[in-house]
Amino acid sequence: MNKRTLITGASGGIGAEFAKIFAKNGNDLVLTSRSEDKLNALKNELENEFGVKVLVIASDLSKPNVTAEIFKITQENGIFIDNLVNNAGFGWHGEFCSQNLSKFNEMINLNITALTELCHIYANEMIKNGGGKILNVSSMASFMPGPLQAVYYATKAYVTSFSQALFEELRDKNVSVCVLCPGAVKTDFVKNGDLAGVKAWDLAKDAYSVALCGYKAMQKGDLIAFNQGELKFASDFILPFLPRKTILKISRKTMEKTK
Repeated sequence: MNKRTLITGASGGIGAEFAKIFAKNGNDLVLTSRSEDKLNALKNELENEFGVKVLVIASDLSKPNVTAEIFKITQENGIFIDNLVNNAGFGWHGEFCSQNLSKFNEMINLNITALTELCHIYANEMIKNGGGKILNVSSMASFMPGPLQAVYYATKAYVTSFSQALFEELRDKNVSVCVLCPGAVKTDFVKNGDLAGVKAWDLAKDAYSVALCGYKAMQKGDLIAFNQGELKFASDFILPFLPRKTILKISRKTMEKTK
């Protein structure tokens, strides 16, 4: 029997690349995002190319009670999840006080609340069924505060911290937890987050390479995955030793628009 993998934010970018990688490796899939048309197109592509089964669940994870609905649907279809990939999330550029508070509430609900709920729901199912794997997509942003993306950086700090704690709690229950912390990635994140002109994206990596890095780390049971060696070096040997105000200045500089 094929492994069954649930991927959030699967209609494009890193999520769609995850779907292709897992399908290529013989996983049946549950794909969810807000865009039903894109999910169905991806479903057809993956079923035709790899002969796997794909269940599409169009949902907005920033809304309340959606995670329970997803679980109900997987249960009704007799699908017990072996791998959970929490990929859905978004950011927004600009000074905190000039932005609409409702957008930040939506970001917190998606980046933190939905991820936490899905981990709770499916980790319990994995424990009951003898094991499983969880991959939470965070960011290099999680290792520092983020002026001009204050809430986004803070949500990713939560994801990285939470994932590491969960790794320790679940490691003796045959459930592994890995957190993927990439740098800038070439996806619609730039357009959707009003990040055009931010210099940090000049050297952004492609979504496939980031997804492949996360997939391999998840399979190995790694705790943290970086898609670039220099990011790991910075997190381990540079950021911990810099004065906090220096980090703030550097972080802000990387988020300022140049055009």
